[in-house]
Amino acid sequence: MKNRKITTDPWCPFCGQKVGRASDAIERKMNEFQVGRCQCGAVYTSDPTGHNVGSAIVETLVFACGDNWDLAWDLMPEDDYLTGRVEDYDEVTHRVVNTGNIDGRPVRGVLYFVRLHTDIAEIAQRVREKKEAVAHGGPTPVTASAANSPAVTREPDLDPHRVKVKVTKKMVSEAREKGDIDTLVALCFDNKKTLRLLQRLLYDVDEGHRWQTAWIIGQVCSRVATKVPGQVAELMHRLFEACSDSAATPWGMVETLGEIIAGRPDVFGAFSRHLLNYMGDASTQVQVVWALSKIAEKRPDLIREMTFFNLFNYLQHPEPLMRGLVVQLLGRIRATEVTMQLMELSDDHATLIIWEQGKPEEHRVSDLVKVALEQIRPSV
Repeated sequence: MKNRKITTDPWCPFCGQKVGRASDAIERKMNEFQVGRCQCGAVYTSDPTGHNVGSAIVETLVFACGDNWDLAWDLMPEDDYLTGRVEDYDEVTHRVVNTGNIDGRPVRGVLYFVRLHTDIAEIAQRVREKKEAVAHGGPTPVTASAANSPAVTREPDLDPHRVKVKVTKKMVSEAREKGDIDTLVALCFDNKKTLRLLQRLLYDVDEGHRWQTAWIIGQVCSRVATKVPGQVAELMHRLFEACSDSAATPWGMVETLGEIIAGRPDVFGAFSRHLLNYMGDASTQVQVVWALSKIAEKRPDLIREMTFFNLFNYLQHPEPLMRGLVVQLLGRIRATEVTMQLMELSDDHATLIIWEQGKPEEHRVSDLVKVALEQIRPSV
């Protein structure tokens, strides 16, 4: 308890960003809760007592649907939206109080979060804009589609009568060695300490073993996030804290963050920009560029939104691995600004190893340049 923070800022369980204080909605209603909206698109309500679970969740869902009750009642949890919650929230101080009380006053508040899946969010947006257009006597607007995210298969419903397994370090370690993703996912649903035990397996002197573990964790988290994204968000917070600890070596952690974000960029994409914080440390630069490239393969728009121009200088890096990874990244985001610099590396035949899906693949910088230019030229 000595090193544990007593109070922390409330955060979004989907993207990990700090959220502002909830406030009254513009359209006032009876029996209402204060509401807020995260930058990642999730919405939330504040229940200062923690006793109005049903009402708070319903109001959060209706708020996410633009106050369209008919649409809200037609939606199915997990298939159409994800939910999350942050407990021990004190509405007075806008802090999460880990001890459950502050100055002798009990803290039982809860922030309830709802995040619509991309297609449902688009429907809600179109319905809301159509409603506003009709109210103002204007034409019905046409809403552009959001950037496509990888198709996600929802995890099947769990048997409510199943006997939960008592998770042990040995069980997690054996499942990881076998690459048994199904077992690890099931263990996560039985006990959330499974991800913590998986995180410990990253502390391995074998670099190849760490890359494989990072890939396995990414696969597990992409499936667990379809039901309990908050559990994955907690893991990501721990990974970021470990990476920021100057007294510790972040073995495999940046790679793991890249795998998790790339697996579910629709939920955790907002974490991407925090990876740039570790470009200043030579020991994590390669891992950061690899992670950004991994994310860019699925969602190049997330990387394009960052200040990625500083990466251009790394095209002249003395290490072939760094040059090759930067080339791959710039090709995936179709960085037309760097076409000439890429062409200068067409005769760079240095070899490098890039880990893909937990396996090492050998490349030449010149081959990566060729692929990158092919990706860029259609948009020139």
